[in-house]
Amino acid sequence: MICRPKPARLMRYTFLAAITFLAACSEVGSMRDPDVIQPELTPATRLGKTLAELPPPSQKIDIAVYSYEDKTGQQKPADGFSSFSKAVSQGSDAILIDVLKDVSNERWFNVVERASLQNVLNERNLIDQTNQTYNNATRTTLPPLRFAGIILEGGVINYDSNVSTSGIGSRLLGIGTASEYRRDEVTVALRAVSVKTGEVLISSTAEKVIYSALLRSNVFKYVATDEILELEVGYSRNEPVGLAVRQAIELAVLTLIVDGAEKGLWNFADEADKSRVIQSYNARYVVPRLQEAAEPA
Repeated sequence: MICRPKPARLMRYTFLAAITFLAACSEVGSMRDPDVIQPELTPATRLGKTLAELPPPSQKIDIAVYSYEDKTGQQKPADGFSSFSKAVSQGSDAILIDVLKDVSNERWFNVVERASLQNVLNERNLIDQTNQTYNNATRTTLPPLRFAGIILEGGVINYDSNVSTSGIGSRLLGIGTASEYRRDEVTVALRAVSVKTGEVLISSTAEKVIYSALLRSNVFKYVATDEILELEVGYSRNEPVGLAVRQAIELAVLTLIVDGAEKGLWNFADEADKSRVIQSYNARYVVPRLQEAAEPA
């Protein structure tokens, strides 16, 4: 004999199950959700620490950033389907400004707003109109906008995906493991242009490797004549593209500062600090590049 639940009891169970499901969904994304990861500040990089600890200049430099765009047009690589997402950040100008402000704890550059200059002008115009209407002002009460002697230009100029790939795996009696590695590269360019003459004073480029790694293992084995054991486990690690772009920009800014100091465009407050920074930069970046270029192909 088969016992069937009464319709009223069945509806009650269904209602309780629905309430329980909705209550569980309400926890997703809330403070009580154990899987929620709280936001954090952008992690500091080694190059960022180097820039923050740079000795101060003899005089602060007024600098403007109008735009610093992704010039590659590269789409995010995707296997098996088309993707309309961009491979690199579309807000590189904000990253550049943040890096410039962090140099020597804001002692190197006065960065003036130019990326959203129209917004600044609109707000100043609104203040002037309000003062004229309600305070009978006949002239502006605002100080003049600060101007810059140098404009920084450039952008993300190259993104190469799958520059190198590798993998290794093995399988025995239905038990196997495999690992894969992929390497992408992003390149940024940065140049300082004199407002007075239009001359390109300094130009620098920097590139950063972006790695992706995958490790997986699986089991496919008969444990009986009519029973199969299937087990699969894997782990992947993808370096954040935005963080890689930031590190490349940080190196381009450091190169700009060192080259400008060597050419006498600006200087450190202490000559001993200048010599130490240049020697450290050359030992870390210039000498290895020259040695690599001298090696036979």
